[in-house]
Amino acid sequence: MAIKQITIFGSTGLIGGHALEFLLKDNEFKKINLVSRRPTFIKNKKIEEYIIDFNNYSETKRSIQNSEIVISSIGTTQSGVKGDKNEYRKIDYGITLNIAKACKESDVKKFIFVSTIGADINSKNFYLSLKGEIEESVLNFNINSVHIMRPSLLLGKRKERRFGEKVAQNLMPLISSLLPNKYRPIDSILVAKKIINTSKSKTLGNKIYNYNEIK
Repeated sequence: MAIKQITIFGSTGLIGGHALEFLLKDNEFKKINLVSRRPTFIKNKKIEEYIIDFNNYSETKRSIQNSEIVISSIGTTQSGVKGDKNEYRKIDYGITLNIAKACKESDVKKFIFVSTIGADINSKNFYLSLKGEIEESVLNFNINSVHIMRPSLLLGKRKERRFGEKVAQNLMPLISSLLPNKYRPIDSILVAKKIINTSKSKTLGNKIYNYNEIK
């Protein structure tokens, strides 16, 4: 059954970019709301582009109107916010919660978003604790169906340079067989493919996907 409308946040990122490629090629998706901070200049008859201020809730809600599915791979890095934890939280937590709230109020059927392996609100690690808090807060909205992707290190070529991550991408595949499955690096294309397959599935309720479920 065709999905009349889907909205994607974070389509310029590693996972989101691949997800958009799959959406454009898939005839089950009739209309794609592409939400970003600045124009992407992607031309396709299926796309309706929304350029918004991600901190503006009304603009966020407007961008998902009439969508059955919403996907978000929004996120930042410590270097991207120059180590400012408040700004990091504003982006990762604030934007995701705005999207989740809009999904609830708009009666979206399914919200799929990217978190990380080890997300735990009780963790002493700022990043993992924040991701755990995001997951818990999103689930508290009681959206019809929430699906959380928890990949470990993502493999793939990013548009921006991340030196530490590049080193890890080269090193981790050499030792990945020694790691528990859920901590193994995974190709970003596989995560994107799982997101699209999940968006088309009839799976209801809430579900978390680790390495094995994604791959």
